[in-house]
Amino acid sequence: MSPEQIAATVKQIREHAQGRYEKKVPEVADFELPSLDDLGYVRDAAEGHVASIGQVNPRPPGLANKTIQAFKKLIARALDWHVRDQVDFNRAAVRYMDAALEVEAEQNYNLLRVARGLAELKQVQEERYHELKGLLESVGQQQRDMLQHWGQWRPAWEEKLTASEINLLHSMREMEAGARARQQSFRARLEQLHQQYGDALAETTNDVQQRLWHDLAKLRTEQESLIHTELKLIRRRAGGAIPQQPAPEPDQTAASNGSVSPDDFDYARFEERFRGREDYVARSQEFYLQRFQGCRRVVDLGCGRGEFLELIHKLGIDAEGVDLDADAIAACREKGLNVTQSDLFTFLRGQPDSSLDGILCSHVVEHLQPASLIRLVTLAAGKLAPGGVLAIETPNPACLATLTGDFFLDPTHVRPVPANLLHFLFEEAGLSNIEVHELRSAAEVIPEIKALDRVEGGKAFREKFFGGLDYAILGQARAS
Repeated sequence: MSPEQIAATVKQIREHAQGRYEKKVPEVADFELPSLDDLGYVRDAAEGHVASIGQVNPRPPGLANKTIQAFKKLIARALDWHVRDQVDFNRAAVRYMDAALEVEAEQNYNLLRVARGLAELKQVQEERYHELKGLLESVGQQQRDMLQHWGQWRPAWEEKLTASEINLLHSMREMEAGARARQQSFRARLEQLHQQYGDALAETTNDVQQRLWHDLAKLRTEQESLIHTELKLIRRRAGGAIPQQPAPEPDQTAASNGSVSPDDFDYARFEERFRGREDYVARSQEFYLQRFQGCRRVVDLGCGRGEFLELIHKLGIDAEGVDLDADAIAACREKGLNVTQSDLFTFLRGQPDSSLDGILCSHVVEHLQPASLIRLVTLAAGKLAPGGVLAIETPNPACLATLTGDFFLDPTHVRPVPANLLHFLFEEAGLSNIEVHELRSAAEVIPEIKALDRVEGGKAFREKFFGGLDYAILGQARAS
């Protein structure tokens, strides 16, 4: 190497060593790294001594020197086994010092990095501090400006506030005047509406009075007509308008009560088979319980086995049954029912007028001749107390299933009785509030009839011609 290259290399090594082992940090004041110079000096001295172990001190050349050198080398070789471990230990100690020196240098380098980081953080904090200080000074200046401006604005603001209060008082005075004017206008409008309402009320009252007098006149006319009808009925009863039939023969009397029992015909067994069991008949007659509720004395004409009498007794109503058939009377008396064996006309004629609260006549009128039917309705209506109910149940001739089935099965039936005929007889007998109810739907008893619903118009046809197998007609005696 040239002398210049050697000088540059030495300079570079010196700068590296200074940078590695520098103790002061310019960026951080009052900060100094621990010095490693003493440790380096000790390491260099130890390394020099280790390097000189086994070396022979040089002397001037010559025979004496060669002899002494040879003698020293001989002694060194002879003692080599004795000092070998010490030499190894010394070299290991030097290596340990080198490693420790390197670690300390690395620690100084890390401390240097930490110190520089702290210096940068301190610089940032100082910058933030100056920024915050400037911001606080700016805010303080703004507050001082606000106080100064408030002192300047306050007189003008107070002046404006006073003007606003004055304007508010003027506005309130104007609103009060407007409210007073609207109140007067509202009062005048209210008086006008009150006058209009009074006029409309008077007009409506006159109209209601006129309609009331008109309705009273209409009711008077209807009452006079009703009185005329009642007088007509009374005259017919007193004058014998309804021809009296001769006393029927014994078999005809029984037929009039629906309980004919010829010697060769067991009617009780016939009724059990074709009319139905007692529980079935009782369920059908539950329809009348609500109609007779509240009555004191009820009579069942043609009571049969007494199904209705058992039902009505559960309501606490005094009920009596009438039948001509001895077997039916015996069956009722076995149940503890109050029954009388008699012809129904004889029984009714024996009752005082207006003494019965309710009369039921179920499946009897179809056994009577037309004249007996008229006499029965008239006689029963005369025995009802004011408000008393007469109920008659019979096969429905408007239902084709009745005429093609059960009606002509019974040989004691005389003729079917249309509902319109009984309705007319009820009116002639002076009964009011007449109701007709169809009972026992034919479609429920004869399921095949429901097939008509699948035909166009079949449902209307079924309802008209296949309605109830029976019907009940109820009428109420007029109040005296």
